[in-house]
Amino acid sequence: MIHFHIVTLFPESIEGYFTTSMLKRAQEDGKIKVSLYNPKDFTDGWKERVDRRPYGGGPGMVLAPEPMLKAAEKALKKAKGATTLFFSPSGKQFDAAMAKSLAKKKHIVMITGHYEGVDARVQKILKAKPVSVGPYVLTGGELPAATIVDAVSRHVKGVLGDINSLEENRTSSPAVYTRPAILVWKKKKYKVPEVLTSGHHAKIDEWKKKQQKG
Repeated sequence: MIHFHIVTLFPESIEGYFTTSMLKRAQEDGKIKVSLYNPKDFTDGWKERVDRRPYGGGPGMVLAPEPMLKAAEKALKKAKGATTLFFSPSGKQFDAAMAKSLAKKKHIVMITGHYEGVDARVQKILKAKPVSVGPYVLTGGELPAATIVDAVSRHVKGVLGDINSLEENRTSSPAVYTRPAILVWKKKKYKVPEVLTSGHHAKIDEWKKKQQKG
């Protein structure tokens, strides 16, 4: 089993995603586990802020180090030998190879930022690896965290049921079809490519490869 630990200021923004479809079944089957840690729960009182104005000026607020570190510390107590990730636009690009590598871990701790980000000392203290899910900036790290949980879980044995469901292990196409073979929509007919209904597997694979190349 692989245990994902996510430090997030807004757990409600992603927890629903983990309670549906494949990820829900994976948790019920004991293949994965997802735990959320809210820095707000690690303050000295309700008046203590989890965000502060940045040194040096600038717009927005920065997540303070103490609540983030305390939340991460609780996660790490349950996660000996964990890989800790810190989301950053300048981090290493997350890809299928990284997902496959992370799937071999028992614990993954993810530090998600919000607003103008997290105090840089958090990453330094935790020795967290900077990771990016794309060449763009998002409002927070919750979506990247959910992306990594989803992508990594697909490589955990038994999560998909059929290992052939992994696109990386089969010849797939960006265009897929199902029944009916001829769809009539607003008086127009739309047919499934004949090769897909031919039963000729070699030709079907050849067609799929051509679709991949565009």
